[in-house]
Formats: sequence, C-alpha cells, structure tokens
Amino acid sequence: MALGCDLEPQFNEPYLATSLQDFWGRRWNLMVPAILRQAVYVPVRRITERKMKSEQAKFLGVLATFLVSGVVHELIFFYFTREPPTGEVTLFFILHGVCTAAEVAAKRTSLLNRWNMSMMVSRLLTVGFVVVTGGWLFFPPLLRSGMIERLSNEVFLSIDFIKQNLF
Repeated sequence: MALGCDLEPQFNEPYLATSLQDFWGRRWNLMVPAILRQAVYVPVRRITERKMKSEQAKFLGVLATFLVSGVVHELIFFYFTREPPTGEVTLFFILHGVCTAAEVAAKRTSLLNRWNMSMMVSRLLTVGFVVVTGGWLFFPPLLRSGMIERLSNEVFLSIDFIKQNLF
C-alpha cells in the first residue's frame, strides 16, 4: 500500500482445503505452485511421457515437484538454523507428494466417483493430515535448533527498541 502497488495474495484460506491437491495447488503459498509447475512438473512430465504412460509421468512430475520443494526448504532451514539438514523436511514433502499423487489417481477411479464425503469431513481430514505430519516432520528441526525462541526474542527486542525510540 505504501508503495502504491497491489500485491498478489499468498494464501487462499488454506483451512478450507478439501484435499491435498486443493491445499498445495490452490490455497497454500500461491506463488510457489505457479513457479514449480513450470520449472519442475511440466519438464519432468514431458521427459518421462516419452518413456512411460501418461499417468506414471504425472505421478513422477508431482513427486519431483515435492522433492524439489523439500530440498529447497531444507536449504532455507539451514540458513535459518545453521544446523545440518536432517532430511525430515524433505521427507515431509515427499510424503505429501506421494499422498497428493495417490489422491489424484484415486479420484480418477470409478470407486471414488461413487463415494461422496461431506465437505466438513474432507476439510478436517486434509487440514488434520497437514497439521499432524507438519508436527511430526516439518517443525521439529526448527524447535530443536532453538530458532523459534531466538525469533520471539528478536521480536520482543524490536518492540522494546520501537517503544524506547518512538514513544
């Protein structure tokens, strides 16, 4: 607003996601899927479609996309924590990649077309899966490193600095 330009929203109510595909593709960190789709998914799918069936190529494209995201997150965590990567964050993204690809494949079967799940149950399962797996694999490296405490201390120091110098 201060610069007089509009920023694209980064999130689209992720707590309303009804599937992992919906969560990762249309609701969470909206800029990243647009970049990874063109940089990883499309090239991997094009290359692998020459050697295998389209469905297998889609699966590998999704898996490669989540693998790249996991490795990039490991690098970001390394910069934040200065601790060697443990692989937990990459495992989080690989798990979500496999589950998202399986979900997409399952949606194409006739069995799931006949089975209707309520929107509320679907949302609870999706968000619950993200929260549980995040608590299991995504956040522990940050917690172990003490980065959360350091961040909160810096926030409080910044608030104190502003209070002392502006008021």
